[in-house]
Amino acid sequence: MLTIPNALSVLRLALVPVFLYLLLVLHANGFAVAVLMFSGFSDWADGKIARLVDNQSSRLGELLDPAVDRIYMVVIPLALAAAGVVPWWFVAVLIARDLLLAATLPVLRRYGLTALPVTYIGKAATFALMSGFPLVLLGQFDALWSRVVLAIGWAFLIWGIVLYLWSAVLYLVQVGLVIRRG
Repeated sequence: MLTIPNALSVLRLALVPVFLYLLLVLHANGFAVAVLMFSGFSDWADGKIARLVDNQSSRLGELLDPAVDRIYMVVIPLALAAAGVVPWWFVAVLIARDLLLAATLPVLRRYGLTALPVTYIGKAATFALMSGFPLVLLGQFDALWSRVVLAIGWAFLIWGIVLYLWSAVLYLVQVGLVIRRG
């Protein structure tokens, strides 16, 4: 079903290779930041529109939006590490967390579940990370203000990774409860 939120999700998906090209080929960090900021805003907007406007939520949107979010949560840190903006260990922690949670999906399916509900801590973690990534990229500019932006970006990323790991602990506890209740 073609809805405004679905169109925004498709646009965000189409911007992934644009971001990669801008950052890794053209080294156009300013434009890459603009793509990330637009993507973050459109992610927020598609959720708001889907919840508040009649006939704008769809099953496709329920699948597409989180899938695009996952793609961004893998591609952006990988690209930023390849560009030397964030360290590889940071990327490894993020991806290891996602792989660990993905490994629980067969267990959940065995108990008739497709996924666990998203937690506010998980949403806060994603918000902090998706806010921090463009800020640390913006902090790469050679200007006095960029040092402040870089520090703020790293504050978001550190807070985001802590919340990201904490949300993983909470999800694993939920999986344990599902198994016990069997």
